[in-house]
Amino acid sequence: MKILLTGSTGYIGKRLLPVLIEAGHEVVCCVRDPKRFNPPDSLKNKLTVLHIDLLDPASLERIPKDIDGAYYLVHSMSSSLDYKLLEEESAINFRRALEKTEVQHVIYLSGIINEDELSQHLNSRKNVEIELSKGAYNFTALRAGIIIGSGSASFEIIRDLVEKLPVMIAPKWLHTKCQPIGISDVLMFLSKSLFNLKTYNQYFDIGGPDVLSYKDMLLEFGKARNLKRKIYVVPVMTPKLSSYWLYFVTSTSYMLASSLVNSMKIEVVCRDNRINIILGITPLSYNDALKRAFSKIENNETLSSWKDAYSSSGINFNISEFISVPTFGCFKDSRTQAMDNREACIHKIWTIGGDTGYYYGNWLWQIRGFVDKLFGGVGLRRGRTNPENINVGDSVDFWRVLYADKAEGRLLLFAEMKLPGEAWLEFKVLGDKLIQTATFRPLGLAGRLYWYAVMPFHGFIFNGMLTEIVRNRKA
Repeated sequence: MKILLTGSTGYIGKRLLPVLIEAGHEVVCCVRDPKRFNPPDSLKNKLTVLHIDLLDPASLERIPKDIDGAYYLVHSMSSSLDYKLLEEESAINFRRALEKTEVQHVIYLSGIINEDELSQHLNSRKNVEIELSKGAYNFTALRAGIIIGSGSASFEIIRDLVEKLPVMIAPKWLHTKCQPIGISDVLMFLSKSLFNLKTYNQYFDIGGPDVLSYKDMLLEFGKARNLKRKIYVVPVMTPKLSSYWLYFVTSTSYMLASSLVNSMKIEVVCRDNRINIILGITPLSYNDALKRAFSKIENNETLSSWKDAYSSSGINFNISEFISVPTFGCFKDSRTQAMDNREACIHKIWTIGGDTGYYYGNWLWQIRGFVDKLFGGVGLRRGRTNPENINVGDSVDFWRVLYADKAEGRLLLFAEMKLPGEAWLEFKVLGDKLIQTATFRPLGLAGRLYWYAVMPFHGFIFNGMLTEIVRNRKA
């Protein structure tokens, strides 16, 4: 069967893709920025890539007429303050485009909706369901709450809170009940629902067997990590303060934190488990889902992370717009050093950031990350998804990977920190030399003043980093 997969570069889409191909389907991947799409080489000859923007109806004309099924895995939460309108418009455009095809079944991964008063986030999910269900095809909505898996936003937020704070003064929404589900079960529900007649034109809640409060989830996470934690809930923390609390302690962006806080006040508990019986699925417990996530992290097998989505920074752009580093009106700091071992040098470049750090003056980088957080930026807490591999579109602390070619020896990063301008950091291996170039395109007078203010630090930060990268320490 030919399956259309939207959200192919997202957290769920990246994981569902190999599942669909393993099941024998021909997959057509819809991506807004093809340069960000980096499927494994083993899958490339089994899929087709379409350059599509759901907000551009003309681009949707590229969808093949002979598709059999489609997955709608697109969410705009935290990418814009107007995400509700954007999500509704995207759903309408998608429905109209599919009505011109032979599609039989459309599946949408939504959120659990069982309250009369919904948060903006959940209300937006409900509106998307309504719009998609109007199509001339069979429709299935799978509604999930908290998804637990290596790299998921929920898992990473819980991880940040528990591993960083031995004592928490938390808002009262920590008493709200939810029903977490493991990512492996989400993928199973998504794949097994496809073309199953019993799921046609139905809405199902999917969740694990445990109904827990957010406080319970944090404490259980602590037990799983052998960490003793104390949590004190106070009634005086407003939604805004709660959002700032999540933003400063975890790696989430403020817009995402705000959306999550508004949703966390509402219970997300499954009303029935009919889908479990229909598909013959027994979901993992919360603790078992945690164990699987820990195992993936320890073995460096995290296939996707929410941090690599543009929503983790609040910046929305196409990589092709920034991959050519500008020269006019820019300040540059370019340094070159000879190297003894090309392979060792490239390895250091490819492992920069995250737990490895920046090889020199890491405490200064940490201060810069803290200052960025204070001004509403992403800081250094995003880290990196994989300690050794880098793909175009990945996040590395407060950088976004624009270009990465290990054979060529070139890595280009774009700054997503709060700046009065735009910044790039490039590493390029030429012969027996490494060229390291920092480029800054200032925005007005503030940008120029910023460059001159930080220029004194470049002499030892950038020079020290370059020296350590090319240094080949023998064991």
